[in-house]
Amino acid sequence: METFSLLMDGFAVALTPQNLLFAFVGAFVGTLIGALPGLGPANGVAILIPLAFSLALPVETAMILLTSVYAGAMYGGRISSILLNIPGDEPAMMTCLDGYPMAKNGKAAEALAISAIASFVGGVLGTIGLIFLAPILARFALSFGPAEYFALFMLAFATLGGITGKNTGKTIIAAALGLMISTVGMDISTGTQRYTFGILKLYEGIDFILAIVGLFAISELLFFVEHRVKGPAPKIVVGKLSLSFKEIMALVPSTLRGGLLGFIAGVLPGAGASLGSFISYTLEKRIIGAKGFFGRGDPRGVAAPEAGNNGASSGALVPMLTLGVPGSGTTAVLLAMLISLNVTPGPLMFTQHADVVWGIIAALLIGNFILLLLNIPMIGIFVKLLSVPTHYLLPMVTMVAFVGIYSISHSPFDLQFMVVFGILGYLLRKLDIPLVPIILGLLLGPEMEKNLSHALIISDGNWGVLWGSSLAIGIWAIAFAGLVLPYVFGARIRHQMVAKKTLAKDSDAD
Repeated sequence: METFSLLMDGFAVALTPQNLLFAFVGAFVGTLIGALPGLGPANGVAILIPLAFSLALPVETAMILLTSVYAGAMYGGRISSILLNIPGDEPAMMTCLDGYPMAKNGKAAEALAISAIASFVGGVLGTIGLIFLAPILARFALSFGPAEYFALFMLAFATLGGITGKNTGKTIIAAALGLMISTVGMDISTGTQRYTFGILKLYEGIDFILAIVGLFAISELLFFVEHRVKGPAPKIVVGKLSLSFKEIMALVPSTLRGGLLGFIAGVLPGAGASLGSFISYTLEKRIIGAKGFFGRGDPRGVAAPEAGNNGASSGALVPMLTLGVPGSGTTAVLLAMLISLNVTPGPLMFTQHADVVWGIIAALLIGNFILLLLNIPMIGIFVKLLSVPTHYLLPMVTMVAFVGIYSISHSPFDLQFMVVFGILGYLLRKLDIPLVPIILGLLLGPEMEKNLSHALIISDGNWGVLWGSSLAIGIWAIAFAGLVLPYVFGARIRHQMVAKKTLAKDSDAD
């Protein structure tokens, strides 16, 4: 009953006219961003962060806007997968396998409608799971001390391989770079200046938001300039929708299975939406067996992965809100936004900022309904926007990023710093070094240092305190599993995902 009462309080926050408006704007913009190949939800949220600051939005409104962008981008990723056979981001890759063949068979409208409905069901199932699981995990996390928190942050780094890992060495380099940058500024224990080089602006350290907008948004803009600005706009045709109620009901089992599996995958730190969509598709293919025609336009091959990746997007919020550990790259960006708004994610957030937490959760439920309404009758608008040449969109995105950052501090130095991070992000991506570990290092570095320092002070310098409780040992064990398992199974799963998509392309060519 307490959970239900808190959820009602959350609806009271989310249903105010202002928050409802920003949920709608976030869902619309997020769908558009997700539909643009290559952008993805993490870049979408990073691009909108400056807008939230420039409008001086309250904490709950800013988070509702950004979580709506997140949910919208997860929905939007399927549009280019189905129409162009180009996934908006990695989780949408599985949707290409049957979505694009459906479009080639003249059923693009049906594939888009099925994916929208499956995304809605997956998103709602994931949010319901979040409602029931998050408070339990938050209460459990109240028993954590500095040693357990340090182990938890190590767990976050150990699971980086699952979030970003294609190359272990490059992931470690990126995490180390993030931790190094986090040490810039004044040491909170001794007051000593570290790596400030006499520059007054660096005394308070590097602002997360500058780093995030630079690394994600500006570097993405540079990539767009390099690869897409001269490209012709794609010609897209979507026929008339003819999907019966009976056909929708036939997809219910696949959708429910996909949503549940996706949520479980999302809760696991480091697993993310890619795993959610992959296991949902694979399980569905095995259950249906020879009765299906997967890879040739089977609607169940669209419904299952779409429900899976949207269920995972809500599941990834569980570790972020309750433990302060991001479950995906996008939740790492959301985590940075919360910290910048002086809200510390973790178990105490459920008591100290209950309005924010439950407002976000209620907004997710409302956002899924908004997205369903947007993505069926208004799909034609998104398809037309997808046809707009990139060189018309680029100036708008650039303006939002620069005006937003300038509005935070009114400092040209911050703009220069953002551009430097943008160029750094561009170069790192050229070298195939992931950006999420850098952000995680920046975010968690100060907290790791603080908790390690507290644990050692309490134990009078005894390092054994870090694994001195059964809870800490359990977290270290999970961290070890999180470090090893993605490298054992992750590469195989990614290889299978790419192989299936290549096979589908070869079939098309034949």
